[in-house]
Amino acid sequence: MEPYVTLAEQIRSELTASMKARDAARTSTLRLLQASFKNEQIEKGHELSDEEALAVIRRAVKQRQDSIEQYTKGNRPELAAKESAELEILSRYLPQQMSEGDAERAVREAIAAVGAESKKDTGKVMKEVMSRHKGTIDGKKVQELLARLLPL
Repeated sequence: MEPYVTLAEQIRSELTASMKARDAARTSTLRLLQASFKNEQIEKGHELSDEEALAVIRRAVKQRQDSIEQYTKGNRPELAAKESAELEILSRYLPQQMSEGDAERAVREAIAAVGAESKKDTGKVMKEVMSRHKGTIDGKKVQELLARLLPL
């Protein structure tokens, strides 16, 4: 049986491979991720679990998405393209996201579970959906679905 490899170890070995392959974009992205892991590890005072490593990756992905939005608004397509490339590399390490149909089904189930009747219950439903489907559904998508599914 093969020994368990943590997410941080996997990324460390892929960083080494990208350096050997002279893949500059991948190397710089993974180096930034390694630095984020190290900072989080120092802050927590222990080796990161896969769940903690995923949280670091999610933050990095969110930063890239925000940067792409800002660069696009600021008419800086070259910078947006660089961030998009980094986003693509980082996204590979996240769990598969739910499809639109599955996400809507999950939101409808949560609405029924908490007995939500109006937009005032959005917070309760969000909490329910995000706890049940942590990491596999995007918060923005949930908010959009709730805006559509819950009456005023």
